[in-house]
Amino acid sequence: MLGFSTIRDWYGKFERPISSLSLIGGFVFDAVFLKRADLFWENFWIFIHLTVVALCIILINRLAYTPADEYNPSKLHFWVLNLMQFMFGGLFSVFLVFYFRSATLSTSWPFLLILALAFIANERLKRHYSRLSFQFALFYLCLFSFSIFFVPIIVHSISAWVFVLSGALSLVVIVSFLYLLAKLTKEKFNKQTKRRLIISIGSIFLIMNALYFTNIIPPLPLSLKDSGIYHSVSHNAGGGYSVEIEYQSWAKYFQLYPDFHLVSGDVVYAFSAVFSPESFKTGVVHQWQYYNEVNDNWITEGEVDLLVSGGRDGGYRTYSTRVGLAPGRWRVNVLTSTGLVLGRLRFNVVSEKVEPVLKTEILN
Repeated sequence: MLGFSTIRDWYGKFERPISSLSLIGGFVFDAVFLKRADLFWENFWIFIHLTVVALCIILINRLAYTPADEYNPSKLHFWVLNLMQFMFGGLFSVFLVFYFRSATLSTSWPFLLILALAFIANERLKRHYSRLSFQFALFYLCLFSFSIFFVPIIVHSISAWVFVLSGALSLVVIVSFLYLLAKLTKEKFNKQTKRRLIISIGSIFLIMNALYFTNIIPPLPLSLKDSGIYHSVSHNAGGGYSVEIEYQSWAKYFQLYPDFHLVSGDVVYAFSAVFSPESFKTGVVHQWQYYNEVNDNWITEGEVDLLVSGGRDGGYRTYSTRVGLAPGRWRVNVLTSTGLVLGRLRFNVVSEKVEPVLKTEILN
């Protein structure tokens, strides 16, 4: 029977591939089993990870260790570092899953890239975990990313002032934790350490605010569950929606602007199903735009304000209509009431004299 020391030494030998596989496995687990950003157990899962990371930071800065201890499985420092790395990986995995579900890639890719790079850095830059500024940079990024969607859930609203409140609370928490760390470790941080902490935390705070106010951060906890451009939309007796769409080949899935054949005077329907937490106070906007090829810009043809009721897993379903769309490229931006992008429906209007062949589908 294998002894504890044998298993410990085996893990120390193969720590890098085991760590990589566990992080990948954790990401797959989160993608499959974590459902909604507003549910208790999902947020409790994040809170536990944050708590364990905080305890690891305290232990790392209390324990006496040498650089060689980072690679020695017989030392406690080795296991604390590995546990913190695993917990950080779990946090960034959850954030990637939740924010990706709420994101429009064309607008939110910079923020998703930051989370992805942090996820990779957590695996590749383990040797930097002994640096306090590196620990706090990752920890604060996690705190801010969590507060962005947790605070709106608590106050049942999403807006600029709620985001500012989220950022302020994240600063209060990180500064309070730094004060607690100094007390527990009896550490007198020198000027260089303080400067690095201020720069790392301040930079993350400014970058996150810049990303939010340029509409790059996905508007969690809201998310677009379903959407489409249809020839007709109607509520059926079964509680679902009947929609009519054109018969099209598989090639349409590779077209950025799939053709939408339209007879003059026909109505175009933009359908969206937007998830929001129960008792959430918000609305959405359908912004209809067409592309002006002469001036090479998008022109807003109209905006439709729609009410959203929260709590339904599949999202609150609603639609807007337009008549007499000119041939050419069109898009419907699905926005929050504060202008954040939830999704974007693209299509290319092709003028026809005869109605296209349509088929009916049911959206439940």
